[in-house]
Amino acid sequence: MNMKLNDAVERQYHNKRVFLTVLVGIAIYLAFVWLSTSRDASESWGILSLLPTILVLVIAIVSRRPFESMIAGCVAGLVMLNPFDLVSPFADNISAVLGNETIIWIVLVCGLMGGLIQLLEISGCLDGFSEWLQKVIKSRRQSLLATFALGVVVFIDDYLNCLAVSTSVKKLTDVYNVSREKLAYIVDSTAAPMCVIVPISTWAVYFAGLLEENGVATEGAGMSLYISAIPFMAYAWFALLIVFLVAYGILGDWGPMKKAEKRAKAGNPVPEAFVDEQLVSNVQAKRKLSFKANIANFAFPMILLIVSTIYFEIDLLRGALLTCFVTVLVYWAQGILSFETQVEAIFKGFKVMLYPLSTVIGGFFLKAINDELGMTMYVIDAISPHMTIIIFPAVIFAVMAFLTFATSSSWGLYVLAMPIVFPVAAALGVSTPLMIGALLSASSFGSHACFFSDSSLLAAQGAGCSPMQHAFTQFPYAMLGAVLSVVTFLGLGYMMA
Repeated sequence: MNMKLNDAVERQYHNKRVFLTVLVGIAIYLAFVWLSTSRDASESWGILSLLPTILVLVIAIVSRRPFESMIAGCVAGLVMLNPFDLVSPFADNISAVLGNETIIWIVLVCGLMGGLIQLLEISGCLDGFSEWLQKVIKSRRQSLLATFALGVVVFIDDYLNCLAVSTSVKKLTDVYNVSREKLAYIVDSTAAPMCVIVPISTWAVYFAGLLEENGVATEGAGMSLYISAIPFMAYAWFALLIVFLVAYGILGDWGPMKKAEKRAKAGNPVPEAFVDEQLVSNVQAKRKLSFKANIANFAFPMILLIVSTIYFEIDLLRGALLTCFVTVLVYWAQGILSFETQVEAIFKGFKVMLYPLSTVIGGFFLKAINDELGMTMYVIDAISPHMTIIIFPAVIFAVMAFLTFATSSSWGLYVLAMPIVFPVAAALGVSTPLMIGALLSASSFGSHACFFSDSSLLAAQGAGCSPMQHAFTQFPYAMLGAVLSVVTFLGLGYMMA
């Protein structure tokens, strides 16, 4: 009887939620229709261009579902552009995004990385590496510092960093009751900052090329100019310092992180609300290897991945392709796993990455809508006339950090911004390396502070928590780094005036 009563109450509560959600959805739709129909078609959207992104943030905070929130924001943006024709523009935009070379690269890289992790799991080699770590690491603090150290070493690419490091150490941190949220924070906040300040990384290669394309550096001199800006990349330096202080235990747990750590120390490192679709399958290795063989079979693919990525001019896709191919051959030759099992494992790795990848695609979709509304250009144009040499680096960092956070575009956004920012900086007399430092600082902040950015999603996936759990626990530390960076850029602007 009580069970039936509970079911009836739950059904009633569900129906009320559905009714309220539909009501709110209709109200939001009508509000955006009104905005669209009441606006003069010849006018720019101005400050209203921020509304779809604000809607995404609000829905994400309430629902804790990043992909669904971004689709709602994209639909709202399409309503603003044309409230009576949504299906065709939606299909055209999503088709264009899925055909984007960057998206194809991301899907292939993340899928192959997921497949490689799956191979390491079912072969037993990852367990062997975890056992070795447990023999070497003797305390909770050491496990956190080891995670930070691995993140510092794997600086080639933030995707590689987020997935490889978190997967390698999470069984170790579980032993010492470290919350998966803290693991995701340490991995994520080490990944992008390290890629920014080390010139042998995908970030450095991309931005050095962008500096040359925009005429900021002469042909062939982009990397040397990039290197000259490394000391001014304030956010990256502060983020690494804060991560180290958190790992060492000098900087305590704040806000949601405090709650997560309390749960972990009580013996529950994995969040209860997280549906953990592990990369592990029911398949077991055909033959057991010795402890040393397991370590060797784990270390070889990881070293090959890093070396081959560097060999192919910092291209993680080519590195991942070669590593997966060679690993399959090596495991097959040793009789650890059959060829068919390994192919299935790689496909399973792609499947596990589907939700993070769909969210990244949603982020690109949202950026495309924001570009049509003119959001980025509006914000930059609005602040440029009021700038002085002292405040310009700090303001550009803050504005670009916000835009990167709002669009999750830690690379593509700067293709639009650089042609505007650098001429203004030159007119004001602001140092070029300082401006590059401000832009790269903003990019690295957005890369891991934004809850639907690619690196944040991969860090959460690799560590074993939801994107929103990771976002809420990480945000206070990211904001501390951002505030310190603003103060630093103000000081640097004053000194160079």
